[in-house]
Amino acid sequence: MEKIKSKLPQLGDTLFLTDGGLETTLIFHQGIELPLFAAFVLLQDEAGKQILKEYYLDYLRIAKQYKTGFILESATWRANQDWADKLGYSADSLDQINKTAIEQLENLRDEFTGDFPVVISGDIGPRGDGYVPGNKMTEWEAQAYHTPQIKTFSQTAADLVTAMTINYSAEAIGIIDAAKEFNMPVVISYTLETNGNLPSGELLADVIIEADKATDNYAAYYMINCAHPNHFINVLQTGGDWLNRIKGIRANASTKSHAELDESDVLDTGDKQELALGYLKLKNLLPNLNIIGGCCGTDHTHLQKICENLFAALSV
Repeated sequence: MEKIKSKLPQLGDTLFLTDGGLETTLIFHQGIELPLFAAFVLLQDEAGKQILKEYYLDYLRIAKQYKTGFILESATWRANQDWADKLGYSADSLDQINKTAIEQLENLRDEFTGDFPVVISGDIGPRGDGYVPGNKMTEWEAQAYHTPQIKTFSQTAADLVTAMTINYSAEAIGIIDAAKEFNMPVVISYTLETNGNLPSGELLADVIIEADKATDNYAAYYMINCAHPNHFINVLQTGGDWLNRIKGIRANASTKSHAELDESDVLDTGDKQELALGYLKLKNLLPNLNIIGGCCGTDHTHLQKICENLFAALSV
């Protein structure tokens, strides 16, 4: 199928859904072992691919129910070289994994063609930990590091690349520059702490403004992930034109801090109604918010509750 690329339908104001906490769902709800939180290992065989397909189908059915669009994110958050090295994957095998991930999503999209718009995104994770900005790179180093994965996605049916759980500015800018080199639309989704700032201590407004300035506004849009709405609503209430650049939210189910979540042996699925009401508040604060998904601790039932509340509010 022809790529959507420059005519990404989510750039309008139609509501788009995406998935939730893939890794936490597989580990805690399905008892599947994911070494180093790497879901891409499931792409090695047909049984693993079927597990991923059933995961995506739970969300696609919600999109079909509410007649929204949908963004399929590949299971490749950990599929960059540092993490792959720890798991014993060569550069060639990693390249094939990234291609296989997009092929699976292409097949899924074909199943829903005509029902609603479906966009394929190549998911990119940080070089390090999503919670901790350790081993920081310069913008140039980040561009060089993430180039192989982005280059691979540019050779597939992926319509864009989305960098999730990015926690400092230089890595975001490097990823945007790498995507620009291959003419790939790119989205940056920032991890936030309980105070609404990045784990690096940088302010959300500052990193969005800085990234746009450094890359001539190349990013298609920005997102927020891996924090509960209660953690960052106050930051969004400060106002500013930078808020117009945020189109997506993938919030955590839990109101706990990242440190508390790391120390927990059980999954905190939070209060689904509280989470849904948080999304309603965010919809009122962010004029261009139209991409809704989840992060750690969320599954398709959280998205169902969010949609119930959103569509009830929209019908009033």
